[in-house]
Amino acid sequence: MRLAYFDCFSGISGDMCLGALVSAGVDFEALRDELLKLPVEGYDIRQEMVKRNGISAVNIYVDLLETNQPERRLAGIEQIIDGSSLPEDVKLKSKEVFHRLARAEAAVHDTTPDHIHFHEVGAVDAIVDVVGTVLGLRLLEVEKVYASPLPMGKGFIQCMHGIIPSPAPATLELLTNVPIYGAGIECEMVTPTGAALISTLADEFTGFPAMTISKVGYGSGKKEMGHPNLLRLVLGEPYESRISGPFPCLTLHEHGQENYSHHHEHGHCHDHAGHGEEDAHLYERDHDHKHKHSHDNHEHNNGQGHDI
Repeated sequence: MRLAYFDCFSGISGDMCLGALVSAGVDFEALRDELLKLPVEGYDIRQEMVKRNGISAVNIYVDLLETNQPERRLAGIEQIIDGSSLPEDVKLKSKEVFHRLARAEAAVHDTTPDHIHFHEVGAVDAIVDVVGTVLGLRLLEVEKVYASPLPMGKGFIQCMHGIIPSPAPATLELLTNVPIYGAGIECEMVTPTGAALISTLADEFTGFPAMTISKVGYGSGKKEMGHPNLLRLVLGEPYESRISGPFPCLTLHEHGQENYSHHHEHGHCHDHAGHGEEDAHLYERDHDHKHKHSHDNHEHNNGQGHDI
């Protein structure tokens, strides 16, 4: 089973999702060809390679070729999705994202989902971002999605209604029951489209799941910041530990470094499952080093501290 972990250390948006998927292995031309199955015109999608703080990433652009795009409501977007020849599971999941987004916008503006105009997220942009993300996960054969807690910016955002606070009210509506934290950065770090996507697609919000990594991709945001404005996508397979006990702690001897010393005041591996001292450390690997550490009176801290 293939896992995908969205590491949202700098937030998430629709175009960042697309960039991370392409960076992680989705064939861009195949993605574009699939999106052409949507009966919507007046746009072009392109990619470019960028570097953010020295990290290579994919930046995706959805260029509007026709600026006078119609204001689309939920029914119109559903009609576009249903009118495509895309796989049925892609259609269903894409519509689920838009329903969630429409309900959130309706709650903020005191109306009903069917009356919401999608101009605020740019209807063409949103259709490409949402359907493209769902498609990309399918092309990568991802079966389960995890995501990190989401960082919230602060300050204010300019929109068609005027100036609104950051995070946008619709974003917070979308993130009910999703773990968030304040990043202390004055900008919009999680957009409504990004919030709708990740709150719909993620099976669980957590730290890194137990997995063996097969590929890592980076999708770039449009703003350049002091920190790398990237969304990291980690692909891999589930890693099952022993029936009891922690994960094995690999020493540098196992990576071909012969002169590594194991003299550390505190052990490398802690017993996460609470199985006691006998399972707490796994250092015996093709050599005679044997360490025995006590975990009595030691408390392991699994706090969710995040640095941006």
